[in-house]
Amino acid sequence: MNNINNEWSAPTQEVVDLAQAFGVATEFRDQSGQIKQISAATLQAIMAALNVDVTTTEGRAQAWDRVNNGPWRLMLPHVVVARAGETKQFAIHIPDGHPVKAWIEFEDGTRRDLTQTSVYVSPRMVDGAMVGEATFEVPLDAPLGWHTIHATSGSDLSSTSTLVVTPQYLDLPPAMKDKRTWGLMSQLYATRSNTSWGLGDLRDLAALATWGGRKGAGYVLVNPMHAAEVAPPMAPSPYLPATRRYFNPIYIHIEDVPEYAKLDSLGRTKISALAEKCQAMNNTADLLDRDTVWAAKKQALEMLLEPALSVPRQKSFDDYVSREGEGLQLFATWCAIAEEHGIEIESWPEELRRPQNPAVAVKAKSVAPRIEFYKKLQWLIDEQFASAQAAAKASGMNAGIVHDLAVGVHPEGADAWALQDVLAAGVSVGAPPDMFNQMGQDWSQPPWRPDALVEAAYIPYRDMLRTILRHAGGIRVDHALGLFRLWWIPQGLGAAAGTFVKYDHEAMVGILALEAQRAGAFVVGEDLGTVEGWILEYLNSRGILGTSILWFEHASGGRPLPPEKWRKLCLGTVTVHDIPPTAGFIDGEHIRMREDLGLLTMPVEKLWADHERELAAWRELLTERNYLEVDPSGAIPEIQLEVEALHRVLADTPCQLVAIAVPDLVGDMRAQNQPGTDQEYPNWRIPTCLADGTPLLIEDLSSNPAVAQRVDRLIAAITHGS
Repeated sequence: MNNINNEWSAPTQEVVDLAQAFGVATEFRDQSGQIKQISAATLQAIMAALNVDVTTTEGRAQAWDRVNNGPWRLMLPHVVVARAGETKQFAIHIPDGHPVKAWIEFEDGTRRDLTQTSVYVSPRMVDGAMVGEATFEVPLDAPLGWHTIHATSGSDLSSTSTLVVTPQYLDLPPAMKDKRTWGLMSQLYATRSNTSWGLGDLRDLAALATWGGRKGAGYVLVNPMHAAEVAPPMAPSPYLPATRRYFNPIYIHIEDVPEYAKLDSLGRTKISALAEKCQAMNNTADLLDRDTVWAAKKQALEMLLEPALSVPRQKSFDDYVSREGEGLQLFATWCAIAEEHGIEIESWPEELRRPQNPAVAVKAKSVAPRIEFYKKLQWLIDEQFASAQAAAKASGMNAGIVHDLAVGVHPEGADAWALQDVLAAGVSVGAPPDMFNQMGQDWSQPPWRPDALVEAAYIPYRDMLRTILRHAGGIRVDHALGLFRLWWIPQGLGAAAGTFVKYDHEAMVGILALEAQRAGAFVVGEDLGTVEGWILEYLNSRGILGTSILWFEHASGGRPLPPEKWRKLCLGTVTVHDIPPTAGFIDGEHIRMREDLGLLTMPVEKLWADHERELAAWRELLTERNYLEVDPSGAIPEIQLEVEALHRVLADTPCQLVAIAVPDLVGDMRAQNQPGTDQEYPNWRIPTCLADGTPLLIEDLSSNPAVAQRVDRLIAAITHGS
């Protein structure tokens, strides 16, 4: 990425052709429909991130050789992804004229010999030798799963490859397939109880799910629960995790750890003192304090895990470690090193900056107790997720916990270190300029390298999905467009100077569907914004549910989209975490907030006028459809009646999933996140509060008569006619 010219200039035709050969867009259609050309500087930087030098004649020649001859140097492709019941051909390369045998070893250990097809491909001279290509097919009846292709030629040439057979279509779980299911949406850290340590945790998730299940909810969708930094300051955003494979131990409920029961009185007194300090936060509407909470929980967990585990508990831990394998070892090693040197990898001793360096193994031995500690934290949180999911299902929920998968990871996090061979360096993920952000967005997250994912046979992607889905009934994929393409931004060029890079969506979506089906889970793709029609159709054809937010559902002319015209295969909600809860949105909280923060790009008077017109249009629909009730007594606030009416819209859509945000249940007004801000607004630090501004405790949902009545009315609204 050296010598990049920051001034806009057009790329040469050869660079354009090379970029397109590597799946890099050389132009794109922006939100206004205009075609935007990509500069030479951007293409140079993006190609460099793919390990392609387009600045020299030699570099371009090597790139063309990689495109044209790279596959011919492989006896078998790195991975073959097929759909069940469909023909999928793949090539085997051997010295021209040599015999070849091939077979599949399925997951269950059985073997199927393969027959070469009659497809003829001319041999090619590669590296001074003639190479032939033989074509084989994956059997139509190959079972779903991860299998191995074997190929041999003569006595001294052999190769193996990964075969992934994915489902044609991901059905909803049987209990949800033929009926509407409603659920809850919760920013779990903000949803607390009397026993929380200042933040909502996994006991709170179990309690919320149990309460919701008894009310008829089928699932509870939570914020991303991915692991964050190991030491303060902890990034508030759950969408900027250290890793997407493992979880944040701040969600462990200390008193539910089995080792807590074995503490002596002195140990319990110490932990009670830590708990008391944090639990005082539960009863305040002040901003959430992750650093204080994690410092207390970490100290408590160190006390609990210092003694040797019992024999049964040690076996349970050993089984977990064995199942997780190298991924857990690398994550825990990162935690131990980051604890000592900080998360900025550039500040680490140089020999520790790549996990493959022998010095890392030496370091791991010297910090083995800390590595063991961080492994145990993941084991404990895995156990508590299992308990929360069991509680959800026992309460009557059909799906239970639904996880949220962030689009990427922290540039200085565990994945950025452990997976640097499959993550692109020198670029970050974001979004092109649009009407909401004219400069574009840079999310500072390193993207998957599509070529490296293929070379890794998608194993890092699969392992991430398996961990998240292990104790879940569903998963929401943030920015589902990322399964098809991502906006890559070269460092130093600005978010507007990026371009799209393609991924093999057949593999990305197929593997997602396979792992979800094996977990008995459904998938929701966040497909908001400008998404091409063919992408929506493709996701629909694979059984991936879309996302519909009431405020964004418009017919021609900007009128509200009638509920019967909404999509069926989607999750429908009134609100989302990037705008205020429904009562706050109606009241214009988003406009006041943006004005106060200096984020407006147009006169505030126009925004208020547009907002009032939008509300008037929705109120007209609510009145026409008899959704808006009248309270003759005047005891129920008008804004509450409107919130209920808007949820009745959801009830009359064909959406197979609908959801109520917990803040809407209780009349909260404040937004969790204001896009486009960092320190200007306390994103992801707002505790859920009641309509009067007092903090919500989960117990209030049942024990507070006024809250319980409000909750029952909203549930009745979203389920009317069901």
